[in-house]
Amino acid sequence: MSNSSSIIEYTPEGAVVISYQSLVTSPETLGPAIEKAFGSDPTCLGIIIVRDLPAEYPKYRECLLKLAYHFGHLDEAIRESYSNKTSNYSFGWSHGKEIMNGKPDTLKGSFYANPIIEDITVPLEERTKFPEYYGQNIWPKTEKGVEEFEQAFKDLSRLIFKVGCELAIACQPFASLHFADSTLSLADLIRDSQTTKARLLHYFPPSLDGILPSEDDPVDSWCGFHLDHSLLTGLCSAMFLRRLSNGQPEVVANPSPTSGLYIRTRGGRLIKVSIPPHCLAFQTGEALEIATNGRLLATPHCVRVGAFDSADEISRESFALFMQPNTYQYLSGDTTFGQFSQKIFAEHYEANDA
Repeated sequence: MSNSSSIIEYTPEGAVVISYQSLVTSPETLGPAIEKAFGSDPTCLGIIIVRDLPAEYPKYRECLLKLAYHFGHLDEAIRESYSNKTSNYSFGWSHGKEIMNGKPDTLKGSFYANPIIEDITVPLEERTKFPEYYGQNIWPKTEKGVEEFEQAFKDLSRLIFKVGCELAIACQPFASLHFADSTLSLADLIRDSQTTKARLLHYFPPSLDGILPSEDDPVDSWCGFHLDHSLLTGLCSAMFLRRLSNGQPEVVANPSPTSGLYIRTRGGRLIKVSIPPHCLAFQTGEALEIATNGRLLATPHCVRVGAFDSADEISRESFALFMQPNTYQYLSGDTTFGQFSQKIFAEHYEANDA
């Protein structure tokens, strides 16, 4: 995993790797690695991998991703009962509501919640204006097979949030060189926010109407190219699950060498990036790009489903934590995070009924 010609560690695909221990004990030493991950050099990927995580991380990841599978296999009517239209489907279950590549996205389902704060304290006017961020969490507390959903969701989220805040501290010397407002603290923007949002993703087996995936399909065939609108996004390694005859999931290896996360480098090159199962990844979002006047770019990414046998039996489960500022935080001279977000929601939900 290391590159012998540099003190910076890399995955075989070129993603920068740092140790959680270094993040906690000596963040000041990570400047070169952070610049190589998030900087503007054409080879930069805009993503960083954190290894040597707290011992509970693998258990938290497996527990929640298997619950994503179980929730995705509930009856459709039950799943839809956890949808929330008034929040633009940004709390609870969302399937087929988001517009990707110009059409409703039916290839994956998402479950959204704010896992850090249950009781929002922003003014009523702000809550009313931005229901996507200040709505109420919806938890499937009584559905058979997912009774532990809320606790598992919060356990994993809060561990990722803790690591993300520590990464933000390590990033501050680098970020402060680029912020339009030099008084901003990346860690404070994340830590003090009431808009943190987690997204648990269930990618349905890719065999719509019996048509199996092909290597000729577009590279963004499972999730279209997009930018996160966060400051930083924490990502788990995806888990592939096969449904057994008893209805339980079996963890399997990635069934296709071309399936997975793809990123465009700062120079425009397309790279497949694998997050090791025992690691977390963090990538830059569009709020950070705006707050730095485009000097720290957001990371364009997508998910591809490659061709493989038994495609109708294997699902992909994943999880993302979007760490972002409060809606009233100015990102640039005249644009708040809330105003910017409303434009993004309009783009991805404009085809839905009002």
